[in-house]
Amino acid sequence: MTRGRRWRVVVFVIAAIYFLVPLVAAGEFSLRKPGGGYGFANYLAIATDPVLLNALLVSLEIAVVTAVLVLILVIPTAVWVRLRLPAVAGLLESATILPIVVPPVVMAAGIAFVQANLDAPVFRSLFSSSITALTPFYVVLALPFAYRAIDNGLAAIPLRTLVEAARNLGAGWASALLRVVLPAIRSAVLGSAFLTLALVLGEIVIARILLYTDTFPIAVVDVGRSVAGVSVALTLASLLLTWVLLLAVSFAGGRRTSRTS
Repeated sequence: MTRGRRWRVVVFVIAAIYFLVPLVAAGEFSLRKPGGGYGFANYLAIATDPVLLNALLVSLEIAVVTAVLVLILVIPTAVWVRLRLPAVAGLLESATILPIVVPPVVMAAGIAFVQANLDAPVFRSLFSSSITALTPFYVVLALPFAYRAIDNGLAAIPLRTLVEAARNLGAGWASALLRVVLPAIRSAVLGSAFLTLALVLGEIVIARILLYTDTFPIAVVDVGRSVAGVSVALTLASLLLTWVLLLAVSFAGGRRTSRTS
């Protein structure tokens, strides 16, 4: 075994220990029973807790609406910039970085000020529920990740050739976008949706400051204050769900690549 290969093995082992030991410890703790022994009582408590299930449904609903809005905003914009306005691509990339530069606490403080001081009917209806209140701001937070995923997907295909071929065959812009461009960047679209889902299921700052307590991250924190085993089990279940979604995205992208080849 060469020296370089030995170092790769050492780094891999260290990384495996760093990531796997906390997961194994958390899994062992989540299986402990209050009276001693091991079992799946903590995981069964998740499935029978109406508060947790309702919070998960609310967050999934917010995630789906957020992902749809993000894709509607990003895909046509990214395609149009690459085809018609390549000179402003750098400016657009800089603009999409702003939600990362501005801390979520600062954004949440500004949102809380708007919520407390503007009493117009449109704002009252906007902040009437967690879905309508949080979704617009989660769209802003997800834009940097979604834009880069979509832009990388567009950079990997002959976009101009595909669009011009579709236009020469009589397709309109909307038809070319839906029937030619979208299938070609399906993996990037799924990746953007996955990143948005992960962001919504993990964001807690804005929801906490705006006092919306019916979202999934808030429920995880509240459960952890009372029943630690259920909280750890819930965290592991969330991590497993995220991995399953990531594998589904990778599998869908791999199938698309195989068919294209």
